[in-house]
Amino acid sequence: MSGFPRFLRLSPSDWARVWRRGSAEKCVSLCFRGKFLRPGLAHQDSRGGSRCYSSCKPVRIGCASGFWGDTATSAPQLIYGGKLDFLVFDYLSEITMSLLTAARTKMPNLGYAPDFVQVALAPFINDIHRKGIRVVSNAGGVNPLACAKAIQEVVRKAGLDLKVAVVTGDDLMPERSLLSDVKMATAAGGRGLKRCTA
Repeated sequence: MSGFPRFLRLSPSDWARVWRRGSAEKCVSLCFRGKFLRPGLAHQDSRGGSRCYSSCKPVRIGCASGFWGDTATSAPQLIYGGKLDFLVFDYLSEITMSLLTAARTKMPNLGYAPDFVQVALAPFINDIHRKGIRVVSNAGGVNPLACAKAIQEVVRKAGLDLKVAVVTGDDLMPERSLLSDVKMATAAGGRGLKRCTA
């Protein structure tokens, strides 16, 4: 346990003290570097490019969806009534990934959840911008760059200047021929699984 950063080793009573400190110590800073959260004072970590968030007020996060096809009414409810800092949309599951992969196979510019762009963002993009809400989503599915391009088009049509960030690096499709050579066995009897990759 001693190898973990001190911040991750706080007991429940220590956490209570972090949140109940006096007026001079009400600010809390969290930095993300690698796989660990740790306290910090600067907005930019001096040992690298980690992003740190400092706040002397609560950070309000609202989740507008838990799966692809979830209700579309939660986004406007949260935008107009939630006083949010972050609006989160979760779209992905195993079945969603397979549907998005099939869509991208048919049309290379698809592979993301288009209703995120057209239903969840486009009608509210001006209010999201005006209120300073940051949107976080995994709606990019198997084609996050195409999703980002579609969002940038919505932003352009609205006449806004917003940053759109994309996380990439987990696409194994270019390596699928290597994956088909992996030998897998069933749990019962150790017989090999039939090849099911294309």
